[in-house]
Parts: sequence; structure tokens; C-alpha cells
Amino acid sequence: MADTSASHWADLAAEKIIREKGDKPRYVCASGITPSGTVHIGNFREIISVDLVARALRDRGRAVRFIYSWDDYDVFRKVPENMPNREALAKYLRQPITTVPDPRTIEAPVTADSNYARANEKELEALLPAVGIEPEYLYQAARYCASAYAEGIRRALEKKEPIREILNDHRTEPLPAQWLPVSVFCTRCNHDETTVTHWDGEWTLSYRCGNCENSESLDLRSTGAAKLPWRVDWPMRWSFEGVDFEPAGKDHHSEGGSFDTAKRIVSAVYGGEPPVTFQYDFIGVKGLGGKISSSHGEVISLRDVLEIYQPEVTRYLFAGTRPNAEFAISFDLDVIKNYEDYDRTERVYFGLEEVDEKRREKERRIYELSQVRAVPEKPPKQVPFRHLSMLLQIQLGDVDGVVAQLSGEDASSLDRLRTRAACAWSWITKHAPADFRFSLRDPGAPAEPFEDGQKVAMRLLRARVERLETFDEKALANELYAIASEAGIDSKELFKAAYRVLIGAERGPRLATFLLTVGKERLLALLAPYLA
Repeated sequence: MADTSASHWADLAAEKIIREKGDKPRYVCASGITPSGTVHIGNFREIISVDLVARALRDRGRAVRFIYSWDDYDVFRKVPENMPNREALAKYLRQPITTVPDPRTIEAPVTADSNYARANEKELEALLPAVGIEPEYLYQAARYCASAYAEGIRRALEKKEPIREILNDHRTEPLPAQWLPVSVFCTRCNHDETTVTHWDGEWTLSYRCGNCENSESLDLRSTGAAKLPWRVDWPMRWSFEGVDFEPAGKDHHSEGGSFDTAKRIVSAVYGGEPPVTFQYDFIGVKGLGGKISSSHGEVISLRDVLEIYQPEVTRYLFAGTRPNAEFAISFDLDVIKNYEDYDRTERVYFGLEEVDEKRREKERRIYELSQVRAVPEKPPKQVPFRHLSMLLQIQLGDVDGVVAQLSGEDASSLDRLRTRAACAWSWITKHAPADFRFSLRDPGAPAEPFEDGQKVAMRLLRARVERLETFDEKALANELYAIASEAGIDSKELFKAAYRVLIGAERGPRLATFLLTVGKERLLALLAPYLA
């Protein structure tokens, strides 16, 4: 069992759940989202926050049910800009998102396993195991269509006045006296542009459709067309599932927001208690620009993040940040720093880097919660992300070749190294700043038209390269300054000349490290024109 003495925010939440909900045979932790578009990394913050708290409960020997609700019986209100076949999709506006076709196969029949909602759900479900998250999925369209919530809908209708009063407390325009806490999807055209005209006080609901003018009566016990509005649906499901913990974004937690009203409704209507909660803040994106928005299609998904960050580092970004703190997922040079921070935490965990006891306790717990599965039994060999990025550019993106260079690892370390190398190459090709990227010049390229001092310096550099194996990084760095002095030029001129010879630019990676990484054979070929 992990050491849970540290006051990590997930451990504090777990302790609060046990304290407020009492000793239970099982705790229910919940999360959910409407799959109205690509599920973005901001949505993922809620998912991983629940996973971290669930892990903290399990580390205390508690049984946990982690449920993830797909609110896929919501209305298709807007076609996101990043969706294919947008014009064809627009024909399905105002219908449940489960009756909208999969945008990638727009002409294919809509089925339970092939529709707009399911396409977005599958995308996330396929990725979550890679970061160690495997919840129990609940599909709300299927539940509503099976009349699983018939009792909950009838209870809301019976308690319409208390619900209306609670909602009106936070509305500028009060709900009318004839308002009912239910909506209907027309059984003929699937649209939600309906008006509930009558409820008989028991199970029968009548409606009229404004889209196709259909009118009919439905039995709540056998229809899938009736649905509660979000502010009533949420507390109904808290009661139905016995939810003990569910976080929410600051929009839901704002004064008079959906969490405030849900707390009152679950008690007044369903005789239940609200779950323990906390507020999580929004996530920005650094290095790409733009605001995360599923409905607009301007999103960064978990897949986008995993292309750049290995799974453990992805978890680390969230485990190491309090949920109520806003932060940005970086795609610029901060990527290197994030990897360095994770590697430092790993060294602290295994006692390879000394810190004070308070810091050690904090870093150890963050490292434990960052792991996809169990914590490694021994410290994996660390290959810094910056160094990998340099190796990959020298090897023209040959991930397997670079991994083979760094042989001698056990299988688990090799897998991690291969994943990190693939992430590094993806970052280089997609996001790294232009002045970070380079490629070695062709050894057959003509000599650079240097001044005499720079020519002398390159000849002296070639002489040092002849015995490159005798230098470590520090010694070679000192030699570079000695070469500049011998050639009678400023050290800056030496560095510029060396980079022009090696990569055709005046700036590049740290030169001593770069020379050692490129290797003697290639360097001699590149410096051959400066023999005389």
C-alpha cells in the first residue's frame, strides 16, 4: 500500500469523503461529460481528478466504484468547426446526439454503436487505459431509452413546485407556474422542439411537437422520449447511483450554479445527500494559442497531449497541480522543463536526489500517483528529453535507431524510452521553435567562406575531434574556449563558425554536448574542408 501520510490534495479529498460519508463497504466516485464534440484536455482534468481521488481511497484499503457518465441523450445544438461533413450534420440539429450519424461515415445507418456521440466516446475510451484510467461507463441515452429513470422523472413531476422555487431563486426571469421539469423528444421526428401539454399526475405525459406537429401521450414506464433537464437530472442521478464524490468546474460551482441547485434538489426531491466535491479550474494551452472549446471545435484532446507527453508525465502534470489552480498545457520549450521536473521527482522518489523531508514526502506521493500502473521496483534509466531531441535530429527521426543506441535496458525501461523518443520526435516536428530544430549538413557541402581566424579555429577544432574520446562534456567545453584563444578570435565567433559548419545556422544545441553526441566520425567528415 502506498504511503498516504502526505497531504496531497487527492489524499485530503479521500479523507474528507470517508469522514463525511462514514465507513462504507464501497464509495462511488463519479464524473461525466456530454460528447457533443471532441473531448478536450479540460474535460480530462475532471476525469483524472476523480481517478486520483479514487486511487487515494483504494490506497486506504477502501473499495471504489468509479463511474463515468456519457450524457449522450443531450441535444445536438451546434456543429463544431473541426467536424467533417458539417453541412450534412446540420440537418440533425435539435435531435439527441445518439441519433446523429458518425461524422466520418455520414451515410452509414445510425446504430447504438455507430453515431455522433459514440464516435466521440470511443476516441476517449480507447485512450484512457494508456494513462491508467479505466472507469465503469454509463450511457445515459441507453438508460433513458430503457425507462430506467421513470421513477425519478415522476418524482420530479410530483415535486415540480419545490423544484421551480429552487430554480427561481437563481433566475432573473422566473419559470412560469405551468412549467414542468421534463422535456420530450418527438417520437416521429426526434426533435426536442416540443411542448408538454399535460401530465395526468401518474405515469402519462402528453406533448405536441412544434417541428412536425405530432401529438401523443406517453407512458413514462415504457417510453424513452422523456428526459429531465440538466439541473434536475444531475441530482436525480446522484440519488440513483448513490454518488459519494464528484468534482465540477468553476462554472458549475459558481454561486447559483448547477451544483448549488442540485444540492438543494437532491435533498428536497429525492431525499438524498449531495456528494463531497471540489472545484477544478480551467486549463489553457501554451504554445498553440486559442481557447479550448468543444462546441467551436478549437480543442486540444488527450490524444494531442499524449503525442507530446508520455503517459506518466501527462499524469504528473495533473497530480502535481491542485485542481483549483489554473494552469496551461505547454507545447513550447516548456515541454523540456516539464520532462525535467518529472525526472527530478523520480530521482527524489528513489533517493537519487537529496531534498528536505517535507519536499521528499510531497514528491514521493506525486510520483506514486503519476504512474500508470504500479511504481517501478527500481529506478528506470533516465534519458533527458532535451538529449533525446538532439539525438533524434542527428538521426533524422529514427526512433528505433536512437533506442538501439541506448541499449542495455530491461524491457520496461526500453518501452518507456521508446515512448519518450516518439513523443520527442513528435514535438520536434510539430511544435518545437524553429531555432531549436536543426539537421546536420551534408559532409560534401563546400567549405564556409570564413575569415582567417575562423578557418584556424575550425582546423584546431578538427584536431581536438581527432581525440574526442578523451574528453568529457566539461573538459570539451573548456577546450572550445582554448581554441578561440589560440585562433585569436572571440569565443562567440568560434561558436557561430562551428554551428555554421555543423548545421548551417549560427545557433544550435549546447556545443560541447552536441559535438560528443554527433560523434567523431561525422564530425571529421564535416570538418574535412578545413584541414589546410
